[in-house]
Amino acid sequence: MMKVLLTGANGYIGAQIGRYLSQQGYRLSGLCYPHIPDDEHWRQGFENLFVCDVRDTDTLKKIAERRYDAIVHLVSLDHHQSNGEPALVTSINVTPTWTLLDVFSRQGLKKFLYFSTIHVYGPALSGTVTETHPLCCASPYALTHYLSETVCRYFGDHSGVACSVARLSNSYGAPVFPDNNCWWLVVNDLCRSMVDDGKMVLKSDGSPLRDFIHGHDVCRAVQTLLEKGANNEVYHISSGITHSILELAEKIRATAPQSPPVTAAAPLTDRAPARYTIDNSKLRALGFVPEYSLERGIAELCQALRKAKTPPASRPE
Repeated sequence: MMKVLLTGANGYIGAQIGRYLSQQGYRLSGLCYPHIPDDEHWRQGFENLFVCDVRDTDTLKKIAERRYDAIVHLVSLDHHQSNGEPALVTSINVTPTWTLLDVFSRQGLKKFLYFSTIHVYGPALSGTVTETHPLCCASPYALTHYLSETVCRYFGDHSGVACSVARLSNSYGAPVFPDNNCWWLVVNDLCRSMVDDGKMVLKSDGSPLRDFIHGHDVCRAVQTLLEKGANNEVYHISSGITHSILELAEKIRATAPQSPPVTAAAPLTDRAPARYTIDNSKLRALGFVPEYSLERGIAELCQALRKAKTPPASRPE
């Protein structure tokens, strides 16, 4: 079975991918920062876990001596953090992509899967968005991901490593670890607000459109790309279905025993954005089909949140 190194293994998406790939029998190692989680069951899925800052080239060189077949590279600052000082942002979002490919390609690496973002297309989407859609980097977050994509293309052309890029839409679902940075994600945020506060407060008028894909399907997409992804190809990891934020809130409200109120930041206008679809037919052509509907994902997340909120029953005397 393929020997895989996962960066950001203790992060929101990384922890889910690590758990899934280990269940599929992959020989898995993970880079964690700033510490390795205490969850023994999760740890058992890995052959090796390393505490490593991806900016630490010396440590990466030592790890590379173990010789891996593939790397899944997930480490990145989030949207808000990427608005910081350029030197810091690029040292985390861009330079490690170059370093990993340079160091591990010298040790026989065969595949490199880089996690990028749908944000590289900009905010004004319409129609069917394929992987050839014009790019419009409207934020440092999008720009740095595009720069890392360019690094991948260079190594795909000039090394023996097959580099694939996954542009992720909007993932959601219960985290593996309580401290994972995931509650700013809109589905997670609204589900938690409904369960904890009995209401949902939107940060817009509810008209913005998003493509939501459950974390389990993200993991399955990673497996598909590790096994079948082609060199210097870009793939969308998306559900292929677009919902407005207001439609999302209504689906969440439908799971509640009582209908919680939904408050928008402004009245809904008639100037709704044009509908678009994040086309995932290229990934589907490799055999991937999403398993989770939005309704199923919401129901499972809300159930997990209610379970976490409910104190354990007292043990009878």
